[in-house]
Amino acid sequence: MSRESFQVRVTKDHLVFCAGHFISYEGNQCERLHGHNYRTAVEVEGPLDDNFYVFDFITLKHRTKEITDELDHRMLLPMRNSLIRVEAVGPSVHVQYRERRWLFPKDDCVLLPIENTTAELLARYIGERLLAALRQRHGFEPTALRVEVEENVGQSATWEWRPSSRLPVGGHQSSLVQG
Repeated sequence: MSRESFQVRVTKDHLVFCAGHFISYEGNQCERLHGHNYRTAVEVEGPLDDNFYVFDFITLKHRTKEITDELDHRMLLPMRNSLIRVEAVGPSVHVQYRERRWLFPKDDCVLLPIENTTAELLARYIGERLLAALRQRHGFEPTALRVEVEENVGQSATWEWRPSSRLPVGGHQSSLVQG
């Protein structure tokens, strides 16, 4: 018996965000401050509805753009990184890695509930926000959701979510795709 599967994918030039960041790596090092022109692609999988589509392309683009717009032209800072200390103090955000210190205007920052501002975790962050919006605003539960964040041509990370009791708490899994 055959089983059909349907997916819709959106990736447009307006699903981009230009942002600054730096990551910790190799357990004890930290990159220099730099930025990327990130590009986002989203794919949802599910059965066809009464209109014979999985989910409306336009609505999927709008929900994704709402999230990427919040990240656009901002400094992305990880709140759960054990090596990088981030503290909002009044109108400023103080950031410290060992002897290196940065001071940013609070309005120019996005304080993310993630461990590092890697493409993998940015994809998961966007995906979890999108999944919540699809459920709450549209009553839509995909059978799979994939979010790809490209930080440079040929260099991207993809996060995939599927409802399953075998997945870790939080219901997500990640995979890296590099060019």
